[in-house]
Amino acid sequence: MVPVADRPRSVGEIIAPRRLGRDFRWLLSSSWTSNLGDGIALSASPLLIASLTSSPILVAGGAMMQYLPWLLFGLFAGSVADHHDRRRLVIVANALRALVVAGLVVFLVTGAVSVWIVLVAAFLYGTAEVFADTAGSTLLPMLVRPADLGLGNARLQAGYLVANQLAGPPLGAFLFAVGSFWPFVTQIICVTLAIVLIARIARTPVPDRDVADAERPAQPIREGLRWLRANPPVRTLVMIILVFNITWAAPWGILVLYATDHLGMGPVGYGALTTASALGGLVGVRIFGALERRVSFATLMRVCLTLEVIMHLAFALTTVPAIAFVIMFGFGVYAFVWATISTTVRQRLVPLTLQGRIASVNMVGVFAGLVIGQALGGVIAQTWGLTAPWWFAFGGSALTLLLVWRSISSIAAARPVLDDAQLPEENAPS
Repeated sequence: MVPVADRPRSVGEIIAPRRLGRDFRWLLSSSWTSNLGDGIALSASPLLIASLTSSPILVAGGAMMQYLPWLLFGLFAGSVADHHDRRRLVIVANALRALVVAGLVVFLVTGAVSVWIVLVAAFLYGTAEVFADTAGSTLLPMLVRPADLGLGNARLQAGYLVANQLAGPPLGAFLFAVGSFWPFVTQIICVTLAIVLIARIARTPVPDRDVADAERPAQPIREGLRWLRANPPVRTLVMIILVFNITWAAPWGILVLYATDHLGMGPVGYGALTTASALGGLVGVRIFGALERRVSFATLMRVCLTLEVIMHLAFALTTVPAIAFVIMFGFGVYAFVWATISTTVRQRLVPLTLQGRIASVNMVGVFAGLVIGQALGGVIAQTWGLTAPWWFAFGGSALTLLLVWRSISSIAAARPVLDDAQLPEENAPS
């Protein structure tokens, strides 16, 4: 008889180990399906706007309409997620996303669409996405044990890379070439399927259901911010993410011009450059388990942030497309590792009752960093040239890393507040 440990593992066991539980598999399937729909829209939406207007401002406005809801509603969405059934919130928010896209399809089929209708649809879709993503990000700590958060986050990130970054965009561009409404019809199917899959998860408890009404804070958002202010490890982690997103977004916002004009790669080369990042991310998926077992989180965090600084410098110096591909591939590897670790550390340190609010603060920081960084990058490139944003990113990220170098140890070593006792019985892995 072959020992259990020596038996070959099935594909399902490799992707989602049995110890993570059945509900995790439903969450993973739903996330991957939803990411495929979002990846399809990632290329189809800009193509649709560009087909309706030649204005650079309106084309850029399509992306901004999906960033803006995070800045407007992000903190509120976190409070809502902490006081309601999170699984149900994801279902409702995704249903609203499907309805918004269905409305857009009607305008496309009837020929009554305009760029303003698309921008309004992008804003409404982005608003529903804020609530879906905020509530969805809190489900994993409710379904798996703290020790398995790294593995769970790695699997969710893998779906994002494969479906959202690799498979979705080319499929969206192909479907748009067939007919402008087809990518959005496909997106509706994906989101609807994601709803069906996540509905299979056992009912998740409301985190503060057992707290007496008199003990519940009158201002839940402020309570979350107070907790964050009083927790140095999580507060520092959020600040690192904010600042590094500013420095990252500055050159990323003009990457298409840098690739086509400075490196002379052309549109196809630019597309291949972004694909190299996603391929690097898949390598990160493959090696993350081994890294997590053998290297401390503090060391991994320092290595990832150091590589970020080096990447900015390398892009500022190089004029060779082949070197740019290597840099971008390396970026994909460490960016995946950093994203998985930072999410895992935050989820381990934040109480279940505050997961939504702290996750929303983190996401507001992410998108605020993107908006600020892209605005700075455009001005810097316009004034000093296409490599100037990379020099800005190099200097800003290097200085930030020096300031937070010592505190990274305290972030990685901070005592987790989650334990197995907090897992709902029906969701506890067997």
